[in-house]
Order: sequence, then structure tokens, then C-alpha cells
Amino acid sequence: MSGRQSKELEGLSHLGNNTQSYQVQYNPELLEKFVNKNPENDQWVSFVCTEFTSLCPITGQPDFAKIFINYIADKHMVESKSLKLYLFSFRNHGDFHEDCVQKICNDISKLIAPKFIEVIGEFTPRGGIAIYPYSSQHNGEAAFETLHQQRMINYKPGAYSFSLGRPY
Repeated sequence: MSGRQSKELEGLSHLGNNTQSYQVQYNPELLEKFVNKNPENDQWVSFVCTEFTSLCPITGQPDFAKIFINYIADKHMVESKSLKLYLFSFRNHGDFHEDCVQKICNDISKLIAPKFIEVIGEFTPRGGIAIYPYSSQHNGEAAFETLHQQRMINYKPGAYSFSLGRPY
């Protein structure tokens, strides 16, 4: 491993290592970050988790969803393997759909303090009702506050699946 690679992996415990066992209880401490090499440039980073599962807190039945995470980084970015392990940790976590999406948004915001973030859940219908919760946060800068307001006003439930995960 070159000196540059070892520096880039500094502080990352999941990337480059075998996953011995998956956490099956909600654990935000699994999330890891790395330094954004281009904080002066705004760019969208999008993650789509097509196999998200959690449990209904009342019935204990499994809930299935696609989770879309879109953010504009500031100084740090989310390491993707840690995100995968983190999202898997919801597997036996009992929470309502809206609370899962809000937790994901809050946990990532706490970890990396992005300029802007949005998290969308497209939960598989149960009992004939589909739920698509949306959460977003911003860093307070005027441009990102405006973006936040626009995205909230123009949110279209279910639009994400048809646009292949691209922001509307």
C-alpha cells in the first residue's frame, strides 16, 4: 500500500477489511467519513440502497424500502462500506418509516455536516398503503436554505423510482 493510500484510509476501519459479522441492531457508530478533496466544488453525491429493511415497532413485521441519500459535501464525505453496514444495522430495529428516514438524515448530518442532505424512503406497500418519507437539512448558507425550501415544496412522492434515483 502506497503512502498516499494509507493516508486516505486513515481512520477508516471497514474499508479494505473483511466484514466478519454484520451488526443487526441500529448502530450509528458504524458510519465513517473521509476528507473531501474538493470542498470548494459543489457536487451531488447519491447513494441508493435497494434492500433496506427494518421492523414495524408495533407488529414486528419486516418493512422493506429503497433509501435514497443525496448530499452536497463540505469538508467530509461518507465512506460507502460503512454506510452499507450502518443501513444493515436497521435490520432488527423497530421504528416507523418516517423515524428511520429521519434518523438516517440526522446521523449522516452529524457525521459529515454537509452543505445539504436529503434522505428519501420508498417503502413497499403493506396493507395497501405505501409510505415515502422525506427529510432534508442544510448548513444555513442562503443558497442551501433556498435549495432546501425548493426541494421541500417540489417533493414528489414516488418520483424517485421512475427517475433512477436522480434528484428531480
